Amino acid sequence: MLLKARSESHELLAWRYFNLRMELFGKERGYYSNLEKGYEGETCFDQLAEGVEEERYVIHDLLLEANNSHFQIDSLIISQGVIYLLDIKNYQGDWYLESDKLFAMKTGRECKNPVDQLKRSGTLFRQLLQNLKLNFLVEGFVIFINPEFTLYQAPVDLPFILPTQLTRFLHDLNKTPSKLNAEHKKLAQTLISLHQPNNPFMSLPKYDYDQLQKGIYCKGCRSFLISLRNHHFVCDKCGCHEKVEQAVLRNVKEFNLLFPDSKITTQSIYEWCKAGLSKKTICRVLKKNLKAFGKTCDTYYR
Repeated sequence: MLLKARSESHELLAWRYFNLRMELFGKERGYYSNLEKGYEGETCFDQLAEGVEEERYVIHDLLLEANNSHFQIDSLIISQGVIYLLDIKNYQGDWYLESDKLFAMKTGRECKNPVDQLKRSGTLFRQLLQNLKLNFLVEGFVIFINPEFTLYQAPVDLPFILPTQLTRFLHDLNKTPSKLNAEHKKLAQTLISLHQPNNPFMSLPKYDYDQLQKGIYCKGCRSFLISLRNHHFVCDKCGCHEKVEQAVLRNVKEFNLLFPDSKITTQSIYEWCKAGLSKKTICRVLKKNLKAFGKTCDTYYR
């Protein structure tokens, strides 16, 4: 039973907006690319996890805190006898382990050993269970989801699930009987309630309002080449249609994420959208969908 689905993090969404509205170079482009690849791998696993059988709780994408330390769990499966902590990696190509370090064979690039991250998450998760006075057996695995990933020189006792082993791992999991009780339900509900939607350690590039391109872009192909026709924005590139109200609200959400300290006003959204809309139209959309504060020219929305 899926109790918590995965959604794009604020960090990933922000980087997507940056990629559309300003030029990314070097390390910044690489960082954004890795975020997208990571999310793609996680959603691939989510589809496979839909086949989990018996009585089990599946929870995706948890950011928790224990003893003043934050830790992330990509996916968690609560079974009768074991709680599985799963760290999903979407690495591609040939890699090898040497002296507990992970290297890409083609480039020689060193990557953090995912076992270290898994151990840290496992330790903090067990501490969290102790703080909650809950006692469960916990097992952690690193799942390499990409079918084009190959790992050389890996000891057999590492908690790795390689692409060729993933189907068997899920099959063996389903073969194990599992009956959940009130204690399992309490644990699942508690973990979801403790989830922190905003990551205090997310990494964003330096940016300011003036350097970002203004305007509404196509929700399909992300082109800024759009035209206003009969209360719809129509993409001149791919032909995608979107109602004006939906497009404005999409851009309000984007503005609010990138500039959380700026007030949402008719003027600020008018300047951000820059799409040939009147201030009257912007004001109507904001009044209809958000809560107004203040009066006349000082009105802002949340």
